[in-house]
Amino acid sequence: MKFVLAPDSFKESMSSAEAAAALERGIRSVFPTAECVRVPMADGGEGTVEALVTACGGEIVEVEVQDARGRPVRAAYGYVADDRLAIMEIAAAAGIHLVAAAERDPRTASTFGVGQLITDALDRGAIRFVIGLGGSVTNDGGAGMLHALGARLLDADGRNLSGGGAALARLSTIDLEGFDPRARSAEFEIASDVSNPLLGPGGASVVFGPQKGADPQAVQDLEAALTVYAGVLAADSGRSVAELPGAGAAGGLGAAFLACFDSRMRRGVEVVMEVALLEQRLSGADFVFTGEGSIDGQTLHGKTPLGVAEAAARHGVPVIAFAGRIGPGAEVLYDQGFAALVPIVHEVSDLPRALTDGPANLERAAATVCRILALGRSAGVPREAQAGWATGA
Repeated sequence: MKFVLAPDSFKESMSSAEAAAALERGIRSVFPTAECVRVPMADGGEGTVEALVTACGGEIVEVEVQDARGRPVRAAYGYVADDRLAIMEIAAAAGIHLVAAAERDPRTASTFGVGQLITDALDRGAIRFVIGLGGSVTNDGGAGMLHALGARLLDADGRNLSGGGAALARLSTIDLEGFDPRARSAEFEIASDVSNPLLGPGGASVVFGPQKGADPQAVQDLEAALTVYAGVLAADSGRSVAELPGAGAAGGLGAAFLACFDSRMRRGVEVVMEVALLEQRLSGADFVFTGEGSIDGQTLHGKTPLGVAEAAARHGVPVIAFAGRIGPGAEVLYDQGFAALVPIVHEVSDLPRALTDGPANLERAAATVCRILALGRSAGVPREAQAGWATGA
């Protein structure tokens, strides 16, 4: 038997790689000779680097960059030397988790560190990038990133602007003459589930600014500043991107990628599945095991298990999904190709214990499912013919 193990992370309990390992332990406790192919998944946010480095056989690189407030921070990204592929989460440099709540101010927060990460990867020889846009604390439209890569953001007097989104209200010119040519020629896959434009009531400042510490006045200031930025960016890059879906992702970082890079913005799980070669690994599979911390009606809206199920359906492979919680509306997933939804918590416990016991619970649940599969395989088959089946052969 061949199992493809393609879970997302179980937030605060285990990474996608740890979840795949737990699933394999459970399978092998019942089918010791089964073929288990681990393909850890992610949706472009937290866990994307680890998942793709595991799937692609790369390495984790650490480099010192600036966080959103300009302080030094050690940031990690993935690099696959054979493919000259860099895998990044912008949150490693500009993440909200790096800045205490009392210190968050998207008017001054900068994506400069993201540009430093890209520069380091270019220095290592990267020509392809996968970049996840989730979890930022910034709202500077990617201006800081462009600056780190050699662009000059100038006011009407030709002076360099300070970092942060609010300063863009004084922007007059984006001089791209010194922009790193390696960044221009590289290919960027931008993994983001955010389809918001840069401006307006559905834009970066209005929708996401308050989550990053912006009060109503700050939201108004940032919207005005990004409006100026959008006009200058269009004029100096030759691309008008403010209204494109995803331009408002990560505080407008999406706009900078769309305007100044050879980039494609796609649903996070689609990018991860493609880079991890999930479709190829589904060939000849008998079952796919996927899952994440919570599965409910919202899983229909671009979550990892749905993406995995859609891919498996194209190959006619049944999908079993595991979750710490099966919530309201989950039953609609049975119409989307899921064969079973399996909760992994087997006894009443508080949340901290459930999170701690997550790997053991997932292993136990996978073993239980495999015992049921073994029963189904042996039903109606002569006992002497069942010996090989019992091992998963």
